[in-house]
Amino acid sequence: MKVVLAIVTSLDGKSTKGFKPPKLWASKEDQLHFQSLISKNNVIVMGKNTYTVSKDIIKLSKNKLRIVMARDINEFKGAVVSNQLEFSSESPKQLIKRLTKQGFKQMLLVSGPKLNSAFLKAGLVNELWITLEPNIFGAGIGLVDSEKLDVKLKLLSSKKLNAQGTLLLKYQVI
Repeated sequence: MKVVLAIVTSLDGKSTKGFKPPKLWASKEDQLHFQSLISKNNVIVMGKNTYTVSKDIIKLSKNKLRIVMARDINEFKGAVVSNQLEFSSESPKQLIKRLTKQGFKQMLLVSGPKLNSAFLKAGLVNELWITLEPNIFGAGIGLVDSEKLDVKLKLLSSKKLNAQGTLLLKYQVI
């Protein structure tokens, strides 16, 4: 199964400004790109914190499965929507194995540093789509956790999205 990780970051690598809860700050061009990725993927995986912050704007649909990864899935029992929204405490490898058996070919990972790190560390990410916004935050949440990783990437494409200088970077994990 192909795993595509998508994230928007500032020039200093932060995906949030450090606010609780995080506020949407990405350019409209990135938001359009993100919606395009959502529309092209039938499985979207996120962590508990990403889900908690964005659950009010997630639009469930019958042709799209969203999976929220959490250690304790019992707190989400009432939120499950059959074939649209599920909660899992599986490891990334277990999840990929199950989704592959179910016939899925590609998964979009839209999460925070803990889950991103877990998928990268397990060697499961094939591509990264990074939108680089021309901002510097200093504080905030980064792409990965502060653990040792050694992930080599190859730039496949880059595109300037707007006059301000927002860049869309597509990398392949090698």
